[in-house]
Order: sequence, then C-alpha cells, then structure tokens
Amino acid sequence: MSFTRERRQEIQQYLLDKISSKDASYIKRTCEAFQISDKTVYRYLKEMEAAGLLEKNGRIYSLREESHIWVLKQEQFETTGEDRIYANTVLPLLKSLPQNVREIWDYAFTEMMNNAIDHANADQVEIIFQRNILNTTIIISDNGIGIFKNIKDYFHLNTYEDAIEQLFKGKLTTDASHHSGEGIFFTSRMLDQFGAASDGLIFSHDQYDDIANELKKPAVIPDWNTRAGTIIYMKLSNNSKRNSVDIFDRYANVESGFTRTHIPLKNLYDTYPVSRSQAKRLCRNLEKFTEVELDFSGVEKIGQGFAHELFVVYQNAHPNIRLLPINQNETVARMIQHVLQ
Repeated sequence: MSFTRERRQEIQQYLLDKISSKDASYIKRTCEAFQISDKTVYRYLKEMEAAGLLEKNGRIYSLREESHIWVLKQEQFETTGEDRIYANTVLPLLKSLPQNVREIWDYAFTEMMNNAIDHANADQVEIIFQRNILNTTIIISDNGIGIFKNIKDYFHLNTYEDAIEQLFKGKLTTDASHHSGEGIFFTSRMLDQFGAASDGLIFSHDQYDDIANELKKPAVIPDWNTRAGTIIYMKLSNNSKRNSVDIFDRYANVESGFTRTHIPLKNLYDTYPVSRSQAKRLCRNLEKFTEVELDFSGVEKIGQGFAHELFVVYQNAHPNIRLLPINQNETVARMIQHVLQ
C-alpha cells in the first residue's frame, strides 16, 4: 500500500507522540488508527531509527535525546550578561526551529537567566539543554538563596506557600527599581511546561507531578528536592503554534501595559477554599491590575466566607478592579451568586 507524503508524516507523528507518552500499546493503536499492519508499523519504526529520531534498547523504542550542559561560575555570568550567555550556549542549537518558537525561547531563556544573575545571589549557574524530535527542554539551576525564600523574606510572608501564591498573579519582584516582575508570569504562559523548584516545592500551573518526575531523572537533577537554590524547568514543542505577541496581547496593551492576570485557583489550595483569610491572601497585590481572571477549573466548591470576602468585601473596596470568575461549576457559581444577592 502506498501513502501520500502527508499520510506518511501523519503516521510518523502519531507514532512519535505515542512513544513519547509511554503508551505501551502504540503499535496496536497505530495499526487501528491508520488501518495498517504491524509489519508496516515496524517498517516506520526502523526508518525513524535509521534517521536518528528513535533509539532502541532491547525491544523498546524511545525518542533519541540530544543533551548539552554548561556550568558557569559567578564571574562568568555576572560579567557576560544573559544575552551573550544565550548566544554562546543554547541559541546555536535552536536555529532550525520555527521563528515563533525561537522567539519564545529568546524571551524565556534571557528572562530566567537574568533572574538567576540579579536575584539568586548564587556563585554557580548550570544550564541543561535537552532536545528530541518533538520537544526542547531547557533547565537553569543556580545554587543561590532560593526563589521562594527570597520572596517570603522580602515581602514578610509567613510561608513558602504564600510566596508561591503571589507568583501566580505576576508583577512580583524583589527589585522594583530594576525589574517589572513580568518575566515568570509571561514565560510560564508561553511554554508548554514551566516550573520553578526550590526548597522541595514547585511553582507550576498544572503539571507539578510531570515536572517533578522530569527533574528527578538521573540525566537531569535527581536531587532537585534537596538541592540549594532555584531550578527553572522549561519545555516547548519544537512545532508549537504559540506566538509570544499573542501572549503579551492577552494580558497587556500598549497604553497601560500589563493590566490583566489569570489565577488558576486549584493550584493554590490543597482542598477547596473556604475562609476569609484565604481570600485576603488571594487579594494581596491585585490592585496592580484592572482585570483578574479567577479560574475555578478543578475547584469543586468554595466556602461562603471565601466568596463573600472576595466578591463583596474586596470588590466593593476596589470597584476599579474587575474580578472575572471563569470555568466555575454549578456549585461554585451558585455560591458566588448567593453572596452577591
């Protein structure tokens, strides 16, 4: 049976995706999806192995990984600057990627490297680069003070968890005269996966377990949860359709800048939020924005005190800030409506 070039590419992409996701039944699934024999599937696998896209260990196929590591001492990264570090390390390895993907990496790498240089108080920064046919991963690890401790101490917060909660909002910086506090917010939304790890904790929008599992791999940072400093984990599809301009436009405009934010509430609480104290902590620093998306995806219910403090007490005190609940289920929506009556 002869396939068109587009059909062959579709089959190859399907196989690569299934192998990447550790789907043990990828051969059977490919046969069923494309109505082809297992003999044909094995032929595709051998072709991709010969092309250097796959590698085989026994009878198990996996995506072939390209890896590079750079270790920079304090005198190197403080005198060189994040732009030249980028140009001298990972940038040459990204030349073959689409322009929109390169532009995202331009922003993400330089912003996160600048944070390591200016905020970490570190004497060493390690850069780990990993790429396969589907994705590129870049990790920036320093041995400094630790991002959550830095935020907690600077803003006089009670816990590291309070520091993580503030990171979800954006516009958070411990050096307002030199930094806008936008870097982590926009970087985390441009990438497929973003995590900041320190003191055994991870800031991430929705992939905590995935990032923890990636970090503890032997070839990455298996001691991530006990290592001093901060680890920034970044992953992006090599064929991502995302555009950095679109991300900026969603949360900022030319006239007033970064005025909108998005907070995924399920990431902030171990159980559903019930108390006024939780709402007060959530509202801290929201006055920096004019519109706040409160994303209730995955939140089954909320307490009356939490809802009243947020949508009545705080909203009445800050009429110029629009609190916009989104993705709430019927139970959450009913409680919000109840306190507004």
